[in-house]
Amino acid sequence: MDIDAKPVIKVEDITIAYDDFVVVKDINFEVRQGEIFFILGGSGCGKSTLLKNMISLISPVTGKVLINGRNIVIAEGTELSEILSGIGVMYQNGALFGSMTVLENILLVLEEFTSLPRDAMELVANMKLKVVGLEGSGYKMPSELSGGMRKRAAIARAMALDPKIMFLDEPGAGLDPITSAQLDELILNLSRNLKITFVIVTHELPSIFAIADRIIMLDKNTKTIVAAGSPEELRDKSPNPRVRQFFNRQAEADAP
Repeated sequence: MDIDAKPVIKVEDITIAYDDFVVVKDINFEVRQGEIFFILGGSGCGKSTLLKNMISLISPVTGKVLINGRNIVIAEGTELSEILSGIGVMYQNGALFGSMTVLENILLVLEEFTSLPRDAMELVANMKLKVVGLEGSGYKMPSELSGGMRKRAAIARAMALDPKIMFLDEPGAGLDPITSAQLDELILNLSRNLKITFVIVTHELPSIFAIADRIIMLDKNTKTIVAAGSPEELRDKSPNPRVRQFFNRQAEADAP
């Protein structure tokens, strides 16, 4: 990652709440072009909620999310469609439509956002499957794929429109260590070779240490960012003992 790369995402003063329950508050950070950026924290800290806000699935109480300078929080109509067509999203567990083949899942995106002829759309879809290592699997149903293959198919669908920014929600969840490591390698290759910026929500420490450029860590109690930096910095140098516990996988000491 180029440390001097420009920010492509700016999250400014975001607070998200459901009625009177505040999930996260006063969130500020930037994601630079081409980096692999992780959002992590313990269960219930609001990391998936924050990601949903960044892709306009939910609205914040206050704040902005600027994607290439355009505020997705207030965007509507054509502007919102233009912003969304420039990003790719892999939802938790892949979220493929079970009644469609893998190829049809990818074609759905192309049909929504392009006017390409059918044969051109199929060519693009098959190219995306080849990129993620699923060449020849387009005819299969999602139920015929392993967990790791479903995640790869979901990434292929997210890449359908050649986005330069991709959001992944818990990509390694439910995968065995070898399959998870292979998925990490795919993400790293896509980032370095295709210059894709990744924003990834997870709490999987092996993946974080394998591919993360930078991290923010959310805290359920304070409802905000309690640490930011590289995995090694947070593990070894964070002044916050709870952050060091998280990265060193240490249980909390029993109260006296």
